[in-house]
Amino acid sequence: MKELAWDKTLSVAVKEIDDDHRKLLELFNLLGRAVEEEEATNYIDAVLEELISCTVWHFRHEERLMLKHSYEDFEEHKTEHQELIDSAKALQQKFRQGVKAISSEDMEYLEHWLTEHIFVADMELGSFLVEEM
Repeated sequence: MKELAWDKTLSVAVKEIDDDHRKLLELFNLLGRAVEEEEATNYIDAVLEELISCTVWHFRHEERLMLKHSYEDFEEHKTEHQELIDSAKALQQKFRQGVKAISSEDMEYLEHWLTEHIFVADMELGSFLVEEM
């Protein structure tokens, strides 16, 4: 599975958000390696839970910054956050119930969503916050 590497193209120019994104990439890569190496189910579940928990925390962090600085696209951005969390939790539930293993397609979906969200919505937010902070 392809690993995601942090580079300047992923920077939104807000250190605290960039730091969060670095951590999310690390966890994403850890999950990808665990799936690829067919680690124990309980280990994969623990990594997925950590990725989801950190993602939820990060999204609340961004949403707090958006509220503090009166970001006009707050609702749209928050909706995107909720859609990813809902998708990840649905995947987690199927995995925990033994209905579905995490596949390379699942990882590709998560990768695409994460990078696309950073490249579009978070870049716009970063530009706004740079001006406001």
